[in-house]
Amino acid sequence: MMLEGKNAVIYGAGGGVGAGIAKAFAREGARVFLTGRTQDKLDRLAKEVAEAGGLAETAVVDALDEDAVDEHARSVAAQGGIHISLNLVSRGDAQGVPLANMATADFVRAIMNGITTTFITARAAVRHMAEQGSGVILAFNSGSAHGSPMMGSTGPADAAIDTYIRNLAQEVGPSGIRVVGIWASGIPETLTAERIGSVNSEMRLDDAALQGVISHLDGMRMLKRSPSLAEVAEVAVFLASDRASAITGTFTNVTQMFPS
Repeated sequence: MMLEGKNAVIYGAGGGVGAGIAKAFAREGARVFLTGRTQDKLDRLAKEVAEAGGLAETAVVDALDEDAVDEHARSVAAQGGIHISLNLVSRGDAQGVPLANMATADFVRAIMNGITTTFITARAAVRHMAEQGSGVILAFNSGSAHGSPMMGSTGPADAAIDTYIRNLAQEVGPSGIRVVGIWASGIPETLTAERIGSVNSEMRLDDAALQGVISHLDGMRMLKRSPSLAEVAEVAVFLASDRASAITGTFTNVTQMFPS
């Protein structure tokens, strides 16, 4: 198993992507520490992990609260170290409105939330990883920083995280810590009408319209198909494993839509 004996902390684990990656990590032998703001979601996921033979623990943690994140990191580190840290916290992105027409609060919210939670969670993990001389920080965003019209605050928020990840990798590499990212967006299993509505209030989709959006995304991608959640999770497993020990300071593109 690729992650046997490793402790993996997942912030924002209650969503679809978090669930998919958590199960993949556990399947490969990692003990997963699931955090989020809703205990019920975390408990359901932990039960699914356990039913599949994996090990999972849950904790309600606000990833914008640095004291709470630091305390949780200390508790995980005391149980054998932190080997993998992944941030999947929702940022409050706003899309579908021209940048010239966006409200300031809508524009800055995802930027501030995204870079703040990424910084706080990575910093907490790095402090413990440096002591053990190894570890992997994983980041996740849509890859929209390279130019994606009508994506609103998403592109600038992605850009902030991309830059931070590359700079952090330069600093912590000598301590044996790798810092890598994944670009992925529009994963069909996690793309719901509710989720689209949360970032673009103008889009009210029925099932047929939602399938139309997914088909449109398929057509935009390099391979003319969208990546599955399982494929994204497999990329995360590989990057977190020792098999990717020479990879740091970069993003792996599984969007198949935006240039790297």
